[in-house]
Parts: sequence; C-alpha cells; structure tokens
Amino acid sequence: MLILMAVIAAAIGYLLGSVNSAIITVRLLRHEDVRQFGSGNAGLTNTLRCFGKGCGLITLLGDLGKGVLAVFLSQFLAHILLNGSADFYFYGAMAGIFAIIGHVFPLYYGFKGGKGVLVGVSLFLVLDWRVFIILMCIFGIILLCSKYVSLSSIIATACCPPITFLMQYFWSGGQWTLPWILIHVLQTVIMAVVIITSHHENIQRLRNGTERKLGQKKVEE
Repeated sequence: MLILMAVIAAAIGYLLGSVNSAIITVRLLRHEDVRQFGSGNAGLTNTLRCFGKGCGLITLLGDLGKGVLAVFLSQFLAHILLNGSADFYFYGAMAGIFAIIGHVFPLYYGFKGGKGVLVGVSLFLVLDWRVFIILMCIFGIILLCSKYVSLSSIIATACCPPITFLMQYFWSGGQWTLPWILIHVLQTVIMAVVIITSHHENIQRLRNGTERKLGQKKVEE
C-alpha cells in the first residue's frame, strides 16, 4: 500500500503539473500560443513580457495553485488510504517532484512546457511554509540586485536542499538518520536538479551576457 500510494502521488503530481497555466490563459484570453512568442517558454516571465500583467497574474495564480493542490491532494489521500500512519511529507514531496516534471514536460502539450520555478516554490506552502518564505526572500534579493529573473530562480532553487535540511534538522531537535536524509532532503535535490536543468538555455545566455534583465526590451538585430 505504501508503494501504491507513492505511485498515486506521482500520478497526481504529473497530471496536475501538465496543466500549463500560461498556455491555457493566453489561448483563452488572446487566442495565441505563448510558445510562439518571445523566448518560446510557456512560463510566467515570457507570458508577462509578451501578453501583459493580466495574463501574467492568472498564470502566476494557476502555477502556484496546481503545486499546492498536488501536494495537498496527495497528503489527503495518504491520510485516508493509510489510516493516518504515513510520512505525509514524503508523499507530498513525491507529488511535488512529478508536478515539476509535468510542468517542464507536460503530457498535454507535446512535452514542451515551462521551467517549473513557480510550481517548485508553491510546494512549500504546504510542505513547509518557513522554507517558502526563505526561498522567496532569496529570490527577491537576487532579483533586486541583478534584475535577472532566471539567475534569481536558479540561485533560490539551488538553496532549497540545504535550507530544507537545516530547517528539518533543527525542527527535529538534531535527531536524524540516513532514511530521514533520503526522504526529506534527496527529494528536494531532485526538484532542484529538474528546475535548474530546465534553465540550461538561460545559463548559456547568462554566460554569454545576452540574457535579458527584468523590464529590458528585446534588441532587434
């Protein structure tokens, strides 16, 4: 039953994650495909740049909402199916990992989606709100200093595993074991790897000095 619940959590996460808010919003409100504009990325930043604040806000709420729903629903089902005797963090994180994968490689849109940052951050609204606040502060500070959304996202994502470890370690009173590390930290490492890997084009542009800053217009050749 434990393995079955893990599979169910993964399926819930992937199917919800595959629902791309940017694609749906732009298609309904502007009758366009966001992937055909700007950077071609079906995410918040490209939606905001190409279609304005209205579409951007709906995309933001949609991406945050599906991550929260995936975690909450998986933990709720685990509570029912396992009679309350389960590590709900594990099943929530399992759903979160696959929600990110679904967002980056959506089943419904030819496996071409967004970067998964918003979905990744939203998971901690349910898993650990303290980690959520810390990650948002890191993102905000880097964005304020650099004006690069991609760089801010990458750094905040890279900080997620160590912050999760420290918060869980001190919250548990310093009592931890190898299984605990595998369950509560390795999952966040997987999340971080998926999100950072999806930024490979941004990383290359950052190295080349061609990445656009927040609010910067695209320079015509």
